[in-house]
Amino acid sequence: MAKFKGFLFGVFFVGSIALNIFFLTNNLYVGHVNKQQLSWSQRAAAEAEAVASVSCSGHGITYLDGLFLDEKPVCECNSCYGGPTCSHFLPDCVADADSGDPLFLEPFWMQHAESSAVLVAGWHRMSYVFADQSYMSQVLQNHILKVHSIARNAITKGKYLVFGGGSTQLLSAAVFALSLNSSSLARVVAASPYYPVYKTQTDFFETAHFEFQGDALLMKRTSNSTGNAIEFVTSPNNPDGLLRKAVLQGSSVNAIYDHAYYWPHFTAIPAPADEDVMIFTISKLTGHAGSRFGWALVKDEDVYLNMLKYMQLAELGVSRDTQLRALQLLKAVLEGDGREIFHFAYEKMRDRWEKISQIVSLSKRYTIQDIPPQYCNFFEKVRGPSPAYVWLKCEREEDTNCNAVLRGANIIGRLGSLFNASDRYVRLSLLKRDDDFNLLLYRLKELVSKEGGAETL
Repeated sequence: MAKFKGFLFGVFFVGSIALNIFFLTNNLYVGHVNKQQLSWSQRAAAEAEAVASVSCSGHGITYLDGLFLDEKPVCECNSCYGGPTCSHFLPDCVADADSGDPLFLEPFWMQHAESSAVLVAGWHRMSYVFADQSYMSQVLQNHILKVHSIARNAITKGKYLVFGGGSTQLLSAAVFALSLNSSSLARVVAASPYYPVYKTQTDFFETAHFEFQGDALLMKRTSNSTGNAIEFVTSPNNPDGLLRKAVLQGSSVNAIYDHAYYWPHFTAIPAPADEDVMIFTISKLTGHAGSRFGWALVKDEDVYLNMLKYMQLAELGVSRDTQLRALQLLKAVLEGDGREIFHFAYEKMRDRWEKISQIVSLSKRYTIQDIPPQYCNFFEKVRGPSPAYVWLKCEREEDTNCNAVLRGANIIGRLGSLFNASDRYVRLSLLKRDDDFNLLLYRLKELVSKEGGAETL
């Protein structure tokens, strides 16, 4: 018995030594790997942290690829601010509400700096293709599908994915792909008011296969047969934020659904979208317009293959660096229950809409679009509007150019005629930084307060 106990003790003793050697070796190896990893990343991380730590008085920001003076990064100031640290407000500055730059999400990403940061090795993805010989990251595709499942804004089952340089490039690729299926010239249309790029881009890339022919509503009223047609359907619409369906119907009509704004922070999601061609963009999901990344969900295999061919011939696919950044952003979005960004963005956009609505409600000269409350599939309740833009109308008979009226009040918007609408309308962006929105709010208050009977504003 004593010999057996001694044998067991020996086994345990030897096993303990072996385990200790294993763990010690493993820890040394891990420590060595960590040290190796930091050996090449330390300088890049330190440089990024140093630039990010520069104070611009809360009214500007510094960038790694920005200007440097005496080896120090120069602040890039927000609109209407100046000085070395952006501390000087320019009181006569114009409120620029023209651009759709989605910079309202900057604070969210500053709060998530660690999880969204990307450090790229010099040898990262130097090849034209991924390991599977494709131009699209499979991991990124999986993350996109997860985001849609959480937002509950699109049915992805049975759809093919195509990556593009933002939604703009994908819109062109979709027109190209759908026109190849037409036996005659495809007439490209959109219902007014519509996003101006539909016309300018289609005109620029016009071929023997397609041409832009204007308003889908006009075509429906004046033509007994639509023939071969491709209709852009923006839902929610840019500029008025209304949910839309295709105007034209028929076996020879194809629709491209531009769902750039079909996210819970811009609109109620009555049901997941399930159209044949649906286009989304990261610029309106996360705010990273400058990364130029979007994707299409396509039902028909031939259309998918033709869009893929377009992308391969045009760009050999989307930049691998862009795909990496998009992946990291979506990883950050999906942290926790994946709903945080939608709640953050919705609350900010809803607050902006309510403030603008309150001001305009006191006016007899100006009105804005009416967006009724609607049940939302994401929030699982009826919710109010939170659109990306104000579609403002000058109601006075003499105000035929509403943009000129606003210019007189130091407000820059986008002309209604650019959207194939009357110039009594102006689009005002709610997407920009807090500084820009607050100045727009102030200028609108000034404008409305000058009306008779509104002096108490």
